Order: sequence, then C-alpha cells, then structure tokens
Amino acid sequence: MFPLIPITPDPTLVQLGPLSIGWYGLGYVIALAVLLYVTQFEVERRGISRNHVWNALLIVGVLALIGGRLYHVIDEFELYKDNLLAIVLPPYSGLGLYGGVLGAFIGIVIYTRWQKINLRLALDSVIAGTFFAQGIARWGNFFNQELYGPPTDLPWGIAIDCLHRIPQYPCSSYPVDTTGFHPLFLYESILNIAAGFIVLYLSRRHLHRLYPGDLAAFWGIWYGATRGMLEFFRSGWNWTVGGIPTAQLVGIGLVIIGVVWIAYNHRPGSKPFDYPEPIVPAPPPPDPFADDDELADDDAFDDDDEFEDDTGTADKQAEADAEGAADEQAADEHVDDDKDDAPPLA
Repeated sequence: MFPLIPITPDPTLVQLGPLSIGWYGLGYVIALAVLLYVTQFEVERRGISRNHVWNALLIVGVLALIGGRLYHVIDEFELYKDNLLAIVLPPYSGLGLYGGVLGAFIGIVIYTRWQKINLRLALDSVIAGTFFAQGIARWGNFFNQELYGPPTDLPWGIAIDCLHRIPQYPCSSYPVDTTGFHPLFLYESILNIAAGFIVLYLSRRHLHRLYPGDLAAFWGIWYGATRGMLEFFRSGWNWTVGGIPTAQLVGIGLVIIGVVWIAYNHRPGSKPFDYPEPIVPAPPPPDPFADDDELADDDAFDDDDEFEDDTGTADKQAEADAEGAADEQAADEHVDDDKDDAPPLA
C-alpha cells in the first residue's frame, strides 16, 4: 500500500518565540471569513440587514469558541485531567465542532431575541456559510494528522507518522512509508462544500417553496448523516456512551430532529410563507480620495457632451429657420402669381 499524499505535515505554521500559530488556526480564520461573507448576502435575501451579521459576531463567536473548547476537553479529558489549567491557558490545541455549533446557536438565539429578528430566518441565513466553513476548517485536521480512518490501498490514502497513530495501527505493523489511511477529513470536507452549494441553489431558485427553518433542518440531516457514517470508519474514540461514539449519537439525533422539523413545516394544510422583501444594498458613495486629475477629466468629458448637445441644438434651430424663410418666400411668390392672373377691375 502506498499513499497518494506521502507527507506528514508540520501542524505549526509560524513559531514566534513561545507563541506558535498553527495551520489549524489559520483554517478557522479563513473559514470564519467565508462564513461571514456568504451570510451577509443570505440575510439580505430574507429581508434582514447585513449589519446584524457583524453586530452579532462577538457574542456568537465567543460562545462558539467556548462551546467548541468544552466539547473538545470532554472528548479528550485524558489529556487534561492531570493539568486542568491547560483547559484555559494557551496554546489551545483543539475545538469540537458539535460544541462550537451549539455555542453559536445559543448566541444566535440571544441576539435574535434581543433584536426581535425571526430566529428561523436567521438560522437559515447562516447554513450555506456554515457548510463552507466546516469544509474549509476540516483541512486543519490534515495538518494535525487527525480524523483519519483505517489503512487503505486506494490512491488517495494519506500518510500518518508514528506520533499521531492510534494504538490500533502501530508503525511496526503499518510502516509510514508504505501505509495510507482513509482521509476522513477530506470526505467530510467535500460533502460539506457540496451541501453549501445545494443550499445556495435552493435559496436562489426555490426560496418560495421553503419554510423558515427548512435549511437549518437540512443541515441537521446532511451533517448528522455524514458524521454518523464517517464514524464507522474510525476507531479509538475517547468519548462514548454505551460503547457508541458520542459524535455518532449526536449525528443520529440531528437527523431525527431535521426530518421531524421539515415534516412539521410541510404538514398538510400549511400555507406558503410570505418572505420579507429582499434588501437591495445602496450604491456606494463617491470616493472622497479620488484623484483630482480623474475628476477634472470626468468634468471635461461632461462639458464636451454638453457642448456637443448645444451645438447640435443650434444647428437644428438654424436649419428650421432657413426652412421657414424658404416657405414664406414661396408663399409670397404664389400670391404675386395669383394677382397677375386675376381679371382687370371694371
């Protein structure tokens, strides 16, 4: 067996003295930027000002970080039980997605109640960006050499060094140079990004057929099923309930909630939802720092247009006056002819 990606990346991007910046953190920053960029257009599509996206960022972001960190600590408690301060002191080495989503959900609930915004519309607005963000952030698992499955001889297998191996796959039995593992992070990344495009398509083409909350329910069904299926490929879980991985149980729960939610929204007799009018952004104001030469050129161009218009108008007026004079002269000649032809008076 030989992996298509025979490299074992360093999780650290930059080392600045005692402070290290990892690829994992960079992935989260890029993911957050994409999430915010996409969401500002989606909220406007549902009649909500994009300003709310930026105003809610602090409370939603803080609660998402707290939730993600707590989920990770519970999942990997063996790493922290002998040093509890490591939970809150840097460097921070892990976040749990389900915990982050739960924290963000709580933050959205708080903000929408405060601002009196429709919660279900707000949730639907963040779904596309959330899928894209999840797909991007999953690449941090590649650099951390985590979220991989069993050995495989498929051409897209990835190498995992001995330090990051779980006990089931020791290097003595599975040499680094010849063993590839299923890149579960890649499978999840592809599925998440594909789901993001599906949500954008539904929002733009079939929004009138959707009810508020349908897309949030779709996230629960899609991601719950994706994570639940991928957990079958993993082994060596830390957090289990009754021998079943907690992530798999949560995924199953999300699928059930999503199906029930959509069934309730589209129950017999339900009327189409009257969405608010989309918000059309105002045109940008003129640039106060525009180059003076450019402004002068624009003014000169406008003056030329006015001059051409004035000249054209004068020419047309002159032609009209000439035609009028010719008509009057012809009329006079016609009167003279009539006088010549008249009989003499008695």
